[in-house]
Amino acid sequence: MDPVFLQIGSFTIAWYGVLITLGIVAGVWVGTKMARERGLNVDLFNDMILWMIVWGLVGARLVFVATSWHQFENIPFPRVLLDIVNLRQGGISIHGGLIGGILVMLYYARRKGMDFYRYADLCVPGVAFGIIGGRIGNIMNGTDTVGRVTGWPVGFRWPDGARAFHDGMCIKNANPDMDLSQYCQEIGGQLVMTAPVHFTQLYGVIIGIILSVAAFFWLRSRIPGWAFWQFWLWYSLLRAGWEETFRLNPLSPKAYLNQGLDAPGIGLFTDTHLISIPLILVSIWMLVRLRQKKAEVTAPAPATEAPSV
Repeated sequence: MDPVFLQIGSFTIAWYGVLITLGIVAGVWVGTKMARERGLNVDLFNDMILWMIVWGLVGARLVFVATSWHQFENIPFPRVLLDIVNLRQGGISIHGGLIGGILVMLYYARRKGMDFYRYADLCVPGVAFGIIGGRIGNIMNGTDTVGRVTGWPVGFRWPDGARAFHDGMCIKNANPDMDLSQYCQEIGGQLVMTAPVHFTQLYGVIIGIILSVAAFFWLRSRIPGWAFWQFWLWYSLLRAGWEETFRLNPLSPKAYLNQGLDAPGIGLFTDTHLISIPLILVSIWMLVRLRQKKAEVTAPAPATEAPSV
């Protein structure tokens, strides 16, 4: 597990970027194919996707910085500005990326007269593919989206050779709830974090696969927006209910924490938990509205009485 895909001198290309790019490329191919099949404007779709990628990255980085400011607050100015924009150092938020992409679609809907939902639905498979690529990239990075220490049988003991993981986890964390250095010991002249943790990166990969498969069933519906809101509902449920519950993230507020070698490794509530609650409620409400609207459109007109003679 090595974060570097390719290194030429001091220039490196990370697995994380390569895998997310592959996911985006696959998503663009699927979306373009479906746009053509549905008689939509393929050129408009591809132009919109380009700007969605750009502003999605901006949004993903900004939200990460805003929610992880403790990583930047002690960096002197102006170096902190360079660290904020340096995506090669890692750190992006999926929710921020989705917000950036949606803002671009809203712009196109307003300025180009585009049907927002018909095009937004086509982006769902690409987002799911991106989640898969990103989480596999997190596995290669080692220190990203790590799980809590657990005594459950699902606990994963990272191999000693995964140096990026061990080097990152064996640094003492100021937040005791996130400090794994207590489980580190020297093996073969190097510090190794020996405790089993939830393999939350793999949980994220599985969530991406589930969403990818489900997207093609959602897209069978001809209700514009159906796939879009189904994605938001199930991504929020799976991310908050499964991955985030076992992930080593700060708790705000600290409602419940039970982690350790004799514990399940559960933490409630993180920022993502709190964000997911309104997203789930809004998604359910919008899906009900879309189905009701579809029913009203397809309902037969009431029969008129024959005139009396």
